[in-house]
Amino acid sequence: MAQQSVTIHGIENGHRVDSRILEERIQRAVTQGARELLVEADGQHGIGGRLFVSRNEPITVRVTGAPGQRTGSMGFPGTKIIIDAPTSDDVGWLNAGAEIVVLGNAGNGAANGMAQGKVMVAGNLGARGMTMTKRNPKYAAPEMWVLGSVGDYFAEFMAGGTAVVCGFEPQNPDNILGYRPCVGMVGGQIFFRGPYKGFSLADAKLAPIDDAAYAWLTENLRAYLDAIGKPELYETLAVREEWQLIAARTPVEKTGRVRRSMDEFRANVWDAELGKGGLIGDLDDSDRSPIPLIVNGELRRFVPVWENKKYLSPCQASCPTGIPVQKRWQLVRDGLMDEAMDLALAYTPFPATVCGYLCPNLCMQGCTRNIGHMLPLDTALLGKANVKAGHLPKLPPLSGKRVAVIGGGPAGMSVAWQLRLAGHDAVIYDPAEKLGGKISAAIPASRIPQEVLEAEIKRAQEVLPHIRFHKAITGEEFAQIVADYDFTVLAAGASIPRMLPVPGKELATPALTFLKAAKKGTARVGKTVVIIGAGNVGCDVATEAARLGAESVTLIDIQTPASFGKERKDAEAAGAKFKWPCFTKEITSEGVTLQSGEVIPADTVILSVGDVPDMDILDGTIATERGHVVVNDIYQTSNPKVFAIGDIVRPGLLTQAIGMGREAATAIIDIFAGKRPHTDTRERIDYDRAKLEYFDPRIMELGDLKSCASQCSSCGACRDCGVCTMICPTGAISRNQLEDKEFEMVSDPAKCIGCGFCANACPCGVWSLVENTPLV
Repeated sequence: MAQQSVTIHGIENGHRVDSRILEERIQRAVTQGARELLVEADGQHGIGGRLFVSRNEPITVRVTGAPGQRTGSMGFPGTKIIIDAPTSDDVGWLNAGAEIVVLGNAGNGAANGMAQGKVMVAGNLGARGMTMTKRNPKYAAPEMWVLGSVGDYFAEFMAGGTAVVCGFEPQNPDNILGYRPCVGMVGGQIFFRGPYKGFSLADAKLAPIDDAAYAWLTENLRAYLDAIGKPELYETLAVREEWQLIAARTPVEKTGRVRRSMDEFRANVWDAELGKGGLIGDLDDSDRSPIPLIVNGELRRFVPVWENKKYLSPCQASCPTGIPVQKRWQLVRDGLMDEAMDLALAYTPFPATVCGYLCPNLCMQGCTRNIGHMLPLDTALLGKANVKAGHLPKLPPLSGKRVAVIGGGPAGMSVAWQLRLAGHDAVIYDPAEKLGGKISAAIPASRIPQEVLEAEIKRAQEVLPHIRFHKAITGEEFAQIVADYDFTVLAAGASIPRMLPVPGKELATPALTFLKAAKKGTARVGKTVVIIGAGNVGCDVATEAARLGAESVTLIDIQTPASFGKERKDAEAAGAKFKWPCFTKEITSEGVTLQSGEVIPADTVILSVGDVPDMDILDGTIATERGHVVVNDIYQTSNPKVFAIGDIVRPGLLTQAIGMGREAATAIIDIFAGKRPHTDTRERIDYDRAKLEYFDPRIMELGDLKSCASQCSSCGACRDCGVCTMICPTGAISRNQLEDKEFEMVSDPAKCIGCGFCANACPCGVWSLVENTPLV
């Protein structure tokens, strides 16, 4: 997104703009790419708050004029607000990460309720500054810096963060901390310099400034003075002996003992003050000993059931390849990076190429975090990390069973890969010199680093035998292959370009032909290119055409373009234009003539309306319909010795072709073992069973595997987090260790009261509360 500088005016046509309208204009400017904003304020409230962007695209808001209350309120990380003049009350109210610089005095309530970020004041502060602040230990503590003095009730109910009061040219030279500071303070610390007249000793105490604390102070003092434009004061202020430190007292320091239990409170306070029986003790002398109304065992109305792995996680259910993504995150969380990489190889020969670069990441689209308006976990990071795995999986000895695979693309490689991992011989027949199909031959190098693709192809070739035909397989040769092997899998894809039935179609180049030539370095285009068909393949064509020197690239379609994801973004970034609805009437040497009569000029026309399978090798034993092979639920054709997968069955994504290959291989493996072919029939877990309150909505900004792994809710599969054991009020839940690092969580009926705390608190949703139906 291109960065812009925008000026937003607080007065328009002589009238003050409403605060709400001004905020809408600021939000709109940021959404449209503005990252440097000048706001000419005239008393408007809340300027600069709630501007959410990536930390990689910080926003700077400079406020001139007279800002109103709550400037920077609910500010987000990545936002910097500079106020050129004194500011009104509640600057930085509920600040959640913004850096706010006030080049003058600040009013009352500054940093009230602040949880993150900084408020830096170049003058003095009004009353009740730094009150009710808080701190999440996962993030940097909130900070307030004041050059002069602060007003009354400073740090009232302060619960976290750091305040620094420099005492330089203070408004009140005799008492820089004001009247009654630190009342109710329970957390945080205050560095101050200069005279003061006491603080709440019941809630706070003076603490020594050790070397680490002084190092933090001086390092950040320099940054603060630079921010307010007074770096020359550093030597004056950085004198260690002049500084003092106030810290909050702990609960033990305040009371002299740990928190009172309820039993102790009832006996020593409630009953002691009000008498036995409390408020109505003098009216009722009945027996008040505990009555067991909270039942357990068979008398419970509900019982908890641990449904670990009963349901598919949304990410796994969304992945056509069936990779258990949540299990990979669990392995990363446990520090087992190699195992996480090996797990992907058990499902696909392309864990880096496809999962890391080419897949539209359906697992991320299905991630439960989307339901909570949070950024999904970046599973592409897992995919890209796989290329470093490099080593081959352990291969069992061959069983003697043999399967022929016609086609060495993603589908064919997938089925052959799974069969070989299971100990069966799978031989790939393909006319190309190396495996990979369209991934190797047609997908632009801009989509996938060549070294990643070559590494995975090399790994696969070390496992899979490949018989290269230098020509298309004939029907006779195919029949012989079917006779020679136990099973044959058709995975030849769709290799015949679909052509439009319009005059001049011979002047157009098929997209697949063009992309293969571009990959080899033999493709040429004119200055003006028109692509008929604006799907993802058409976008790849557009990107390559621009790379080869086309100055104008237009994609036309009869409907709203179906392209999406990286392919669409890359085409748009290359300058491609999209035009629809367009119905082609004729292709000429001048370009493309539409049925509307419009002529779209073109030196080069490329046709991208799909490809169809080559059916010439099939005999009458294999049923087809509308140009594709008909299969059952295990991808078996009408000839029981022949399976079919990939685009020869139906067009789809690379991951869908790989998933078909794995499912077909599973069926063949079952047949070889004398079993009835089976598929995973588990349903996807309901989204509302996972509890997202434990997790960080901004984790994607951290951009590393371990951070993402820590935030996976592991929907449907126990994280072994111990939340259920900790929250159970009766201690009914325990963890049993099983063999091979497996475990189970067990609820003891003799202790369980069926309260449902475990089910309501479980991040993964593996506990379910069901109605108790004891045997009568």
